[in-house]
Amino acid sequence: MEIIGYTAAILIGISLGLIGGGGSILTVPVLVYLFGIDAFLATEYSLFVVGISSLVGSMSYFKKGLVNFKMALIFGIPSVISIFLTRTYLLPLIPQEVFRIQGFSVTRNIFLLLVFAGLMILASYKMIKKDSSKEPLESIPNNNNAFLAAGQGSVVGVLTGLVGAGGGFMIIPALVNLLKIPMKIAIGTSLVIISLNSLIGFFSSVNHMKIEWKLLISITAIAIAGIIIGSQLSRKIDGKKLKPAFGWFILIMGIYIITKEIFL
Repeated sequence: MEIIGYTAAILIGISLGLIGGGGSILTVPVLVYLFGIDAFLATEYSLFVVGISSLVGSMSYFKKGLVNFKMALIFGIPSVISIFLTRTYLLPLIPQEVFRIQGFSVTRNIFLLLVFAGLMILASYKMIKKDSSKEPLESIPNNNNAFLAAGQGSVVGVLTGLVGAGGGFMIIPALVNLLKIPMKIAIGTSLVIISLNSLIGFFSSVNHMKIEWKLLISITAIAIAGIIIGSQLSRKIDGKKLKPAFGWFILIMGIYIITKEIFL
């Protein structure tokens, strides 16, 4: 299963390099179902894999001047605060048994996976639906839009802290529609935000968990190789055309997780 897991890790990296996001949503299922890692610990591992991979992916955008650091701060600061509070205070409060329904026990692992599956279904909808985002005519957001973007950043931070997902499917539309950033710059800026969120989330709670560094670094290295491949492919392949197909795959995976955890 580990060979399949490493193959999936490189595909996650390729998707990040090719379409600028979305691949990180598969990191936790890969860690849980292919590497056999506890779901609670998998959210921690995912933060590291996604954080380092996104950081590497953002380098090419930075070199091309396609990262808006001012907008990254508007969106990123509330997000970072939320993820720190979630990892430090909220996540440890989740009990081993969250609740019980007619003899069926919803454990912490099942609860996190069900939340994650719901997030996957939401992400798939965002990817499948026709993109209505238009290139903005102006680059300066008004105060109301900046406030809304900061609020959405807080939501992304909570989700990232809770389930270890990057949240690029929410970040990019917010940057384009609320902060009026052109799509290419939004993708580069999103990768910077995701890397900061994920790495801060990882290091804020790493002391409370036992990490298998050899395994974690090997998975991350393969994901990085994938993101480099994806970045090269993006010059020849239009990632937007692949996004809906990837969305359908994520939808199927989300439904599979719900079915497996509840009925199987």
